[in-house]
Amino acid sequence: MNPDPLAEFRRVVSFRARRFLGQWEASKKLMEGATFPSTIARLYDAVRSKDLPASVKEPLLRLFERNEPRRVQDLDGEGIKSVTGLPPAKGLRALSVFFDLVPAPGSKWPMTRMSSEEAQEAVRELDNPYDLLRRTDVASVLDIGAGDLSFAEELVDLYGSDPKRQQRPFIVHCLDRLDPRSQLGGPLHANTERLQKLQRKEGLSFSFFGNQDMFKLGDLDRQELLASRYTITTCWAPATPTFAYEPTRLSKALIRSELERTKGVFSQTRFGKEQALEVRHGGRALLFPPWKFEIVGPLALLSLLAHRGLLCVLGSVDAQVFWELLAQLLEEPRYRPPDRLFNSDNLPAVFGEVYHALVGLPIGKSIDLAEVAPLRRHYLPSNSSAFMDSVAGHFRYVRISRGAIFPGTPASSTARKFASMTEEVSPWIVTLVPV
Repeated sequence: MNPDPLAEFRRVVSFRARRFLGQWEASKKLMEGATFPSTIARLYDAVRSKDLPASVKEPLLRLFERNEPRRVQDLDGEGIKSVTGLPPAKGLRALSVFFDLVPAPGSKWPMTRMSSEEAQEAVRELDNPYDLLRRTDVASVLDIGAGDLSFAEELVDLYGSDPKRQQRPFIVHCLDRLDPRSQLGGPLHANTERLQKLQRKEGLSFSFFGNQDMFKLGDLDRQELLASRYTITTCWAPATPTFAYEPTRLSKALIRSELERTKGVFSQTRFGKEQALEVRHGGRALLFPPWKFEIVGPLALLSLLAHRGLLCVLGSVDAQVFWELLAQLLEEPRYRPPDRLFNSDNLPAVFGEVYHALVGLPIGKSIDLAEVAPLRRHYLPSNSSAFMDSVAGHFRYVRISRGAIFPGTPASSTARKFASMTEEVSPWIVTLVPV
C-alpha cells in the first residue's frame, strides 16, 4: 500500500509523458544541440527547488550537476534509465514534461502571473477565497463536476463585472461527467437556461464540457479548449463514493465489500439504450450512471486540482470524503492506516488532536490546518490506476472551514440544500494553495 518512492516516480514520469502528447512532442526541441545545455540547467534548478523524497532527488541532482554537458551522451545514461525507467534521451524528455519545462497545450489562454507565495498571502487575508479573482491580472476558474451550473452562475454574477470594468480576462470553464443526453442523473444535469445565460454573458469566456471524465482531459488539451493552469480550480460536493475511499490506502476487496454493505449489491445493466449501474438497496432496484461506483479517491482529485490551479477550493465536502481527504493532507503516516476504514468510532483515535480541533470548530469558522498538525511535505504519489494524473506536489497552505455556505461566497445548489437536511452532518470547505 506504500509504494517505493523511486519506483512510483518512474511510473508517474512515464505516465505523464504518454498522457501529455503535445508536450511530449514539443520536448524534442529541448534535446537539440543549441538548447540542450540550458535544458539540463533548467532540469537541475527544477529538481533542486522541489521537495522530493531523497531517493528521488539525490540521484537526479547527481545526474545534472556535471559541468556543461553538450549532448545526451555526456550524461550518465544508466543513471537516467534507473531514475526514469526510459532510455536516456526519452528519459530526459519525460523529465522535461514532468517538471513543466515544455509549454503546455492551452497556452492560448492567458494565465495569471501571481506566484503561489503571493496567492497564499492574499488568501490568508480573505474570508472568501474566490475574492482572489479581484486581485489577479487574470480571473480564470475551472469548475470540476459543475452539475446544474448553479455555482458557475453565482460565480459569474458576483465577479463578472470586475474583470470587464478593469479590462481583464474573465474565463470560466466547466466540466461534468454526466452526458447531457442521458436519462440518468436527474437534477444534476446542466440547467439549459443557466447554460444559455452563461454562454451569452458579455465579457465572459465560458465553456461547458458535458460527458467529460475529469481525469481524461487529453482531447480537450490537445484542442487547446482548456487552459493548462487556472487562477482557481474548484469542485463542489465531491462525489461519494467516488472520492470517499483512497485506493492507495484501501484494497479493492475491502472497498467493494463496504460498498455492498452500505449501498447494496450492484451490477452493470442497461436502461433503454444506455449503460447503467443497478443497485439493489432496501428491496428496491436503483439506477445510476454506469460509473457511479468507480472509486478514484481524494488523492487523485487533489492532484488534478493542484496541477490545474494556483488556488484550489473544495466546497460542500461531506464527512466521509472529508476525513479520507484530510488523511492525505497531513504529514504523519499514522493518519493513513492501511486497509482500515474510517468510521465514527475510530476517527478520534486515528486523528487525535486534529479530530477534536476540527469537530469543535463552530459553523462558519475556519482554521489553518498547519496550526493543528504538520502538512504533508513530500509529493503526493498517484495510485496505479490508468486514469491518474501526475504527482501534484505538496500544498503550502490549507484552510479548513466548517459549514455548507458562507456569506458572499458562491456555492452550488447541493451546498444550499444542507440547510434543510437536518440529519446530515455539516460539511466542510477546504481551501488549498499548491506549491
